[in-house]
Amino acid sequence: MKAVEDLLRELAPQVLGVLVRRYEQFDACEDAVQEAMLEASVQWPERGLPDNPRAWLVTVASRRLIDQVRSDASRRRREETVSAWADPEPEEPVPGQDDTLTLLFLCCHPALSAPSQLALTLRAVGGLTTAEIARAFLVPEATMAQRISRAKQSIKTAGAQFTLPPEGERAERLRVVLHVLYLIFNEGYTASSGPDLHRTDLTAEAIRLTRAVRRLLPADGEVAGLLALMLLTDARRPARADADGRLIPLAEQDRSLWDQAMIAEGVELVSTALAGTALGPYQLQAAIAAVHDEAAKAEDTDWPQILALYELLAGVSDNPVVRLNHAIAVAMVHGPLAGLELVDALAKPLAANHRLYAVRAHLLELAGEVAAAHDAYREAARRTTSLPEQRYLTERAERTRGPG
Repeated sequence: MKAVEDLLRELAPQVLGVLVRRYEQFDACEDAVQEAMLEASVQWPERGLPDNPRAWLVTVASRRLIDQVRSDASRRRREETVSAWADPEPEEPVPGQDDTLTLLFLCCHPALSAPSQLALTLRAVGGLTTAEIARAFLVPEATMAQRISRAKQSIKTAGAQFTLPPEGERAERLRVVLHVLYLIFNEGYTASSGPDLHRTDLTAEAIRLTRAVRRLLPADGEVAGLLALMLLTDARRPARADADGRLIPLAEQDRSLWDQAMIAEGVELVSTALAGTALGPYQLQAAIAAVHDEAAKAEDTDWPQILALYELLAGVSDNPVVRLNHAIAVAMVHGPLAGLELVDALAKPLAANHRLYAVRAHLLELAGEVAAAHDAYREAARRTTSLPEQRYLTERAERTRGPG
């Protein structure tokens, strides 16, 4: 059953791409593909895989789409359109043709908000059900269904075509695609709210989709960098929580539990990318992750190299989160007081971010200012919506509580 689910998830964007290219109606095509996937998930485990699973899905989805249009209340107005469509024929993949990237560009259309881009990408390209996406983001299924429906309507209203963006727009649109995949991974690696630290379905899906983009754009350094960053980060997941689900910070993790195969693949990817293309933010973040992963013990971490990489990163992608991480590296190289000075300068742009208070608490603790560290840990715990992070920060606050 797991093999069938994996195959369906891999084929979903390809089949949807064929239908949208053929019939253009994204929302109707997406519904038809979901029906075909459901039918396959019932039939294939019982009857075995068809000779050509992709062609089977295309045929079934096409028939569902045509049936849907024919049964529509306004079918008489659409009959002319339907009659112009040829009966679905089994379609063999064209060598070198993969609609996945085109579909990703469509789901990340600039007419959509960031939450809609995330939801539609997971639904149309990732093959997740609306219920699964709703659970991932802790919203009611009806709310997520409305969000996805509005996203499809926005694409229709914008007149988006199932084609790759013009050459002049492609780089910027690819940047949005990679950012959406990055956000999906981050939500899976540290769930923004709820009882679980990880959502492995989301991290696995983000890695799978990024691999798909990498196959289509093998020479793009930032695609390679993003994939490397995901692998190097996810490699630490087995050591990131104890048996009770308590968060374990990087410096205290059992590094023998890290996935060495993922680390090796990530290091090779980022090394090749850095040697052959212009520097980009994902490559630099992956390089930083590689330095962490290659240290056998926390005390072996090459913090001066990490600091130099963060300074390069600030030059290509300067934002408050990068500067907060840069402050940590400064503290590890030049002492906690130097880092605290930089953290305090970020108080305004990151006022609502619990990580600002968590980092400040950690540096205060390193500086021996335990009372101030206690207050900062409590503030960080109050602001996070992740229960594992909240528990960890509360425990750190208790450790720094003074007598009395």
